[in-house]
Amino acid sequence: MTVYKERFKTLATNVVHAGIPNPRIQGAVVSPIFQSANYLMGDEAAYDEIRYLRLSNSPSHLTLQARLAVIESAEQALVTSSGMAAISTALLAFVGNGEHVLTQKTLYGGTQSFLDQDAPRFGISYSPIDLNDSNGSNGSNGSNGPDAWSEALRPETRVIYVESITNPLMEVGDLKGIAAFAREHSLISIIDNTFATPVNFRPLEIGFDLVVHSATKYLNGHSDIVAGAVMGSAEKVEKVRQLMLHTGGSADPHACFLFERGLKTLAIRMQRHNRSGLAVAEFLAGHPAVEKVNYPGLEGDSGYAYARELFTGTSGMLSFYLGSSEAAERFLERVRIPVHAASLGGPETLVVRPARSSHLGQTPEERARLAITDDLIRTSVGIEDLDELLEDFDRALSD
Repeated sequence: MTVYKERFKTLATNVVHAGIPNPRIQGAVVSPIFQSANYLMGDEAAYDEIRYLRLSNSPSHLTLQARLAVIESAEQALVTSSGMAAISTALLAFVGNGEHVLTQKTLYGGTQSFLDQDAPRFGISYSPIDLNDSNGSNGSNGSNGPDAWSEALRPETRVIYVESITNPLMEVGDLKGIAAFAREHSLISIIDNTFATPVNFRPLEIGFDLVVHSATKYLNGHSDIVAGAVMGSAEKVEKVRQLMLHTGGSADPHACFLFERGLKTLAIRMQRHNRSGLAVAEFLAGHPAVEKVNYPGLEGDSGYAYARELFTGTSGMLSFYLGSSEAAERFLERVRIPVHAASLGGPETLVVRPARSSHLGQTPEERARLAITDDLIRTSVGIEDLDELLEDFDRALSD
């Protein structure tokens, strides 16, 4: 019988070897692609024990899911067809008709659109909250935090949903406080850990119930697949999986293969992303053409204290304001190394205006309320030579 339980001491080793089938399948060092929709029947006692691709139990899925569970300190993991499949299925598994969700004030545009456009059709409502604390520290004015969170609670509230680093403003809030608040009020806490990655932060270790990822980004790291993941306790992940059996968000075996291959270099890639991200943020913060930089690794950033307490690195994601949409467009036209494209987390540096991409589905008024203005540039710092990248940024920003 094949077992997918191998684990090691460190994350750097686990991203390469955890969950490898024992014995290895036909002696293969690299997990093969099992491009088969169905498998021979055995003595299955329940429907979801049947080996079938939609049930996410092919050897391609099992190896990857075992590895993902290890690196996020989870009991179980589920790979999905996209990050939005992970997010929407995780939410719908724990909240239904007539129930309510607390969400972070600023979220990824796809998640926000789901809450605004789709959740109401299921009878689900939500209230946005600010993740700063309530005692005035870390730049809070005292009107946010647990007191305000309690005011937003309803008898029908079931879930609290946040991001470890928000998209696109790179905010880091009181995540420890959120996890404790969820436990105190018997809420399911779900966190999108896409930007931080388990290299920098493992939310389950501070009390979150479920972690979701758009694995299209850093976990795969090569801009060549769309996939997602859900990690947490066996009981909660199984509840998500049972819903996914019906909604159909399972991942393709070839995507699983590319996902696992990219995952093996996650630890070493994030070292470079962390280092270069901080260097680019510091450079931009000192450039006269830049009005403001959003990056939790900068000492003046509102999330710096939280990030320093919880994270081992602050990733390669940052955003900055150039004062006008014309200046933003001019910068995008002039850069040579960064690619003007959506998504993030790949080896190439990517630049994009969130107002024209991830948050295009929101009204200008909604974007303005969230400080996602037309001059905001989001940057995913890649793994290119840092000096050459900084030279290119400087040239594109100069008159």
